[in-house]
Amino acid sequence: MGFLSKRSLLYALCCLCLNLGVARDTISSFQSLKDPDYIISRGGAFRLGFFSPVNSTNRYLGIWYNKISVVTYFSVVWVANRERPIKDSSGVLTIYEDGNLVILNGQAEILWSSNVSNSVPNPSATLLDSGNLVLQGNTTGAIVWESFQQLCDTMLPRMRSSNNLRTNEKIQLTSWKSPSDPSTGRFSGGINPQNIPQGFIWKDGHPYWRTGPWNGQFFTGAPSWIPDYHSGFTIVYDKEETVYATIAYFNAIGLTKYFLDSQGNSMVIHWDDEKEDWEVVGVVPANECDVYGTCGAFGSCYALSSPICSCLKGFEPKIAEEWNRGNWMSGCVRRTPLQCERVNNRSEGGGKADGFLKLEMVKVPDFAEWSYQTKDDCRKQCLENCSCVAYAYDTGIGCMSWSGNLIDLQKFPTGGIDLQKSSTGGLDIYIRLAHLEFEKERNLKVIITVIVIIGAMAIPSTAYFLWRWMTKKRANKSRKSLPSKNLNDVKLHELPTFSLEELATATNNFHVANMLGRGGFGAVYKGKLHDGQEIAVKRRSRSSGQGLEEFMNEVFVISKLQHRNLVRLLGCCIEGEENMLIYEYMSNKSLDAIVFADICLLNMQCKAFSQRNQMFLALVYCYLRLLVGEELVAFMMISSTT
Repeated sequence: MGFLSKRSLLYALCCLCLNLGVARDTISSFQSLKDPDYIISRGGAFRLGFFSPVNSTNRYLGIWYNKISVVTYFSVVWVANRERPIKDSSGVLTIYEDGNLVILNGQAEILWSSNVSNSVPNPSATLLDSGNLVLQGNTTGAIVWESFQQLCDTMLPRMRSSNNLRTNEKIQLTSWKSPSDPSTGRFSGGINPQNIPQGFIWKDGHPYWRTGPWNGQFFTGAPSWIPDYHSGFTIVYDKEETVYATIAYFNAIGLTKYFLDSQGNSMVIHWDDEKEDWEVVGVVPANECDVYGTCGAFGSCYALSSPICSCLKGFEPKIAEEWNRGNWMSGCVRRTPLQCERVNNRSEGGGKADGFLKLEMVKVPDFAEWSYQTKDDCRKQCLENCSCVAYAYDTGIGCMSWSGNLIDLQKFPTGGIDLQKSSTGGLDIYIRLAHLEFEKERNLKVIITVIVIIGAMAIPSTAYFLWRWMTKKRANKSRKSLPSKNLNDVKLHELPTFSLEELATATNNFHVANMLGRGGFGAVYKGKLHDGQEIAVKRRSRSSGQGLEEFMNEVFVISKLQHRNLVRLLGCCIEGEENMLIYEYMSNKSLDAIVFADICLLNMQCKAFSQRNQMFLALVYCYLRLLVGEELVAFMMISSTT
């Protein structure tokens, strides 16, 4: 009998050793986990053990990623004894005699318990590769408790954030107080199932950030971070009147988690193997407009404008002084009463019916009321309800309407919800306004249009009359600068003079073969002096009608003007009735050939220019060459023809 008892004891010890050697992911009812021991999930994804946060000596039982050797604030996904830390390394995790999983200190004091009332025989605790610690019966396998039912600050795949509408029991994320203190902080996150489900972050129990309404596929007012890591939330209504949300990751490379940090930021982070550090994929609130109710009632927030808050059209600041100082919490009030308000106040009838102002791609306000209506019926329903101040419609949600203050309305920088490009989403909302507000807008548009038309007509007209006045003024000034009594002041002896015989010889007796052209003054001949210099001789024609005064005017002007782009006057000849001017010869043909050569290269329609247009362009060309030079004039002419 004694021999059999020894054999039985030896068999039991062998089994125990076998269990300890193989089942490193499980704590049985006759085992315990002492600090600094640990267990690892079967696939090696997670580790359960005791740790101390950064800058702290307190010890906590927690679960963290096994891949990361150093336990950090970001790597921990669950903490058991958040509110009651162990002051030394005497902590023990064991299954108590009542079947609960408990943490004991060195004085055998229970600091934390799974607090299960329906215990099972021979229970064991197992760490799964999902990061879930489950307490279950070895015989039946029924799970009586799991860590996924007691969320901390991290949301892992298959975790549930829930809200029971019947019992008001909630399972929510709760932030750490600080990176050194895992106790419950000021921020919590979860689902608010009232009317239309929305995700919320609460600060001290008050809304701090929200996702916007759930439309069956995504939250319409939340960013959709890189879908390779984050496929979004799934919201389910079960038969027990519980609304719960789960999160899933597809095609995630490495470690990715969603968590709520101690500052109230909802983040998705990813472990970078190369850098051996955490990388932030996305974070909200991302700016001041993301914070709940920044602009108060009937205020709209746009992060890219300055200031970021503005009253909706048809509204004005409730307290102008505070608003101008950047304190927008008091919000805005309606400027013109709605039709039904005017009827109720008996103010000369109701007037024309109200209208709706469309705002595109916004995070719609909080407190939406849902109804099953078509888009047209949604508008009609709102218009017939005196208390309705706005409505919106989404195919995944249905009709939404608002009957109170419009709180937390935000305009997004980019339009459209595109999960593939991680863009920001939004819906169109229709704000109810009195008809007078639209009349004011139309009147303003008419005024602006009239001003623009008048301005468009006045500017060229003013420019034209100014040009005429300046031209007339210059003409008067010119006439004053060349009075006939000053003609005799021109000192002809200062100009070289040529004899008629000399010029006749140079031009072969003014042979028609040497004629370069003819103008109003007379003919122009090409000649060559005895020294070989080529000249152009401008000979006054008796039939031109121009006399000595016109001749002297040209001598006076040309002799006074010196410019590199003007032909130089070499001298003159006055003998009897012959009046001639001698210029340096231009070898590049006549002025019209120079002016229109560049134009014809670019515009094959140059022959269509009338004589008057050609004269005008020639004058402009000469004037510009005098002012700005040949190269810039050529550029301007080429530009004008293209």
